[in-house]
Amino acid sequence: MSGQHRVLVTNDDGIAAPGLRRLAAAATDHGLDVVVAAPLDESSGISAAMTAVVEDGRVVVDRRTVTALDGIPAFGVGASPGYIVILATLGAFGTPPDLVLSGINRGANAGNAVLHSGTVGAALTAASAGLRAMAVSLDVFTPTIATAASGGVASAALDEADDEARNWDTATSLARGLLPALTAAPTGTVINLNVPDRVPDQVRGLRRADLARFGQVSMTIAEAGEGYVRTSVREAETRPDPGTDLALLAEGWATVTPIRSVTVADDVDLPFPER
Repeated sequence: MSGQHRVLVTNDDGIAAPGLRRLAAAATDHGLDVVVAAPLDESSGISAAMTAVVEDGRVVVDRRTVTALDGIPAFGVGASPGYIVILATLGAFGTPPDLVLSGINRGANAGNAVLHSGTVGAALTAASAGLRAMAVSLDVFTPTIATAASGGVASAALDEADDEARNWDTATSLARGLLPALTAAPTGTVINLNVPDRVPDQVRGLRRADLARFGQVSMTIAEAGEGYVRTSVREAETRPDPGTDLALLAEGWATVTPIRSVTVADDVDLPFPER
């Protein structure tokens, strides 16, 4: 890569998440100028929401020291991942980035359910601002421990000790290998990478994939009464179409899908004059 890119590393699992540390370290080792800014608390399933904790009209920003990231500026921010990306483009954390890396998420972000992901939401927000971005996720999701609050995205219900033992380095290595493709892509591009939670030699390889028509789980009404409703999530019952990200993940492949942010649907006929 020519020149040194300024990169924001963020996530939706929070500033203390192990995947964030590994992704930021990999970006630094690759020669990128890294700044870390991530939510103070877990913010899964929040999509590209623009929400923040405001005290006296100010968004909470807490300077942090992150383990194994000595010398890398890091901030815990009382805001959603998408909001953090906007703050970064405005120079809130120093020089605005030209790249955004989001993750490594605790759980896959695959299929059309990427719409609900805070990890992918941050990347899509970056793309809307004219940046290039990559969302990286490790497929550690177990539907039985999902919560309704996660919106069908892997939540923080995993034990911290189990978290540290996950195969983050597998995802890190594949993400690092995609950095040249990311920097060469057109502006506004998002690369969505999903990686099985396996040691590298147990991953069958990296495949380009379409998005499945649904996510890993579906939401159901578990109970409804006067003035309340309780939801639950369960594993999707429909088999994903062959060649889609969910199908390939289940077969042990890592998947990569280029996606774009909101675009105009020019193929829709409307009874109004042309523009």
